[in-house]
Amino acid sequence: MKPPAGGTTRLLYGAGLAAALLLPAAAPAQAEPPSRTPAALPAADGAKGQELPGMPTVLDPRAEAVVCTPASKEKAKKQDWSRQRLDLDRLHRHTTGAGVTVALISTGVDPGAAGLEGRVTARGEAADDCVGQGTFLAGLIAGAGSTTPRLAGVAPGAKILALRGTDRRGQPDPALVTAAVRAATAAKADVIAVAVALPRKDAALTRAVAEARKAGAVVVAAATPDPPSRGSGDEIPSRTYWPAGEPGVLAVADMLPGGTRPDGALPTGTVDLAAPGAGVVSGGPRGKGHYLGGGVAVATAYAAGAVAAVRATHPDDPADAVTRRLTATAYPADIPQLDAYAAVTTVLGAAGAPAAGAERAADPVAVRDTSDTDRATGRATLFVLLGSAGVLSLLWAGFALSRARARGWRPAGTGATEG
Repeated sequence: MKPPAGGTTRLLYGAGLAAALLLPAAAPAQAEPPSRTPAALPAADGAKGQELPGMPTVLDPRAEAVVCTPASKEKAKKQDWSRQRLDLDRLHRHTTGAGVTVALISTGVDPGAAGLEGRVTARGEAADDCVGQGTFLAGLIAGAGSTTPRLAGVAPGAKILALRGTDRRGQPDPALVTAAVRAATAAKADVIAVAVALPRKDAALTRAVAEARKAGAVVVAAATPDPPSRGSGDEIPSRTYWPAGEPGVLAVADMLPGGTRPDGALPTGTVDLAAPGAGVVSGGPRGKGHYLGGGVAVATAYAAGAVAAVRATHPDDPADAVTRRLTATAYPADIPQLDAYAAVTTVLGAAGAPAAGAERAADPVAVRDTSDTDRATGRATLFVLLGSAGVLSLLWAGFALSRARARGWRPAGTGATEG
């Protein structure tokens, strides 16, 4: 399963929806490819759209001083499309992921962040999340939603073991990732979510991942980094990123509301599952407000939360069986699309194929990002131009039509589930 090759970071969503243009910060010479700030955030509901600041993926490496992502003063008033897409309201009636520990390897997690109190273990530098992305991702995995329960994560009863896989500015470091995987294994984490993607295979990381899998952990990893800024004529060759390319690792890519990958996404043949990765709402390490984020790391967090939910519901299933369940119950597409509710509730036959299905989510809602990161932090600026809600509705309608056609026009939940 190979996502389409892309040569730019300009995302086009239809005639009625303007492009979202990224202006990334310059990366260090060793970075391959350079990271970007923040991920492209499509979707808005016109004049009724909520305004939330964007959550960056890295801080500006050119700045002399590290200025952390400021607290958001805004709170989301709606459940975003991604949670509806994953049927989280229904999922939480079956499981909250209680008893499962998810090791999150990212920029760190603030243990006292709103909605995460009492469920995060973070020692040393892992408790200092200057960028904010790790805390944002932890909210998607195990957040309680704070004062907004419908913005809870996939497995709000799970525990988070926060581990740093980047420097303080968010730049991935192979040695830190390797050490974090080993620490997660030593702590007997049930799920290890690696939210960064490295461009080179590393022998020490290969051994660490193999040891984690031998110990029974399900390893979930970002299939690619988020794309760098490139000229519109540049071609980016397909390649494998790590540790997503290691045997047995569940490699995850991001998708838009219509089910497609963003235009300009880095091409790779190493993708097992796609999950929502645009226009997603979560909290951060400072304050009680919400942010809007996106990218492959966001999709990886959602998949890790789904794994936690499955492990809580099917505690006797070995790691490989859990991975098979996630892919077997996914929406059928060029890249199977995560269906968290179906992964937990579907009865699998003897051959591992679904024998019963699950209901699907309602129509999505959306919020918009209007953050000016230059004004607040000195990071590179993200411009998000907004379009109409009609295009988003058309994208969703097209997706629903393809789903209906795939199941032979039968109502959802009748007969066998598509696998």
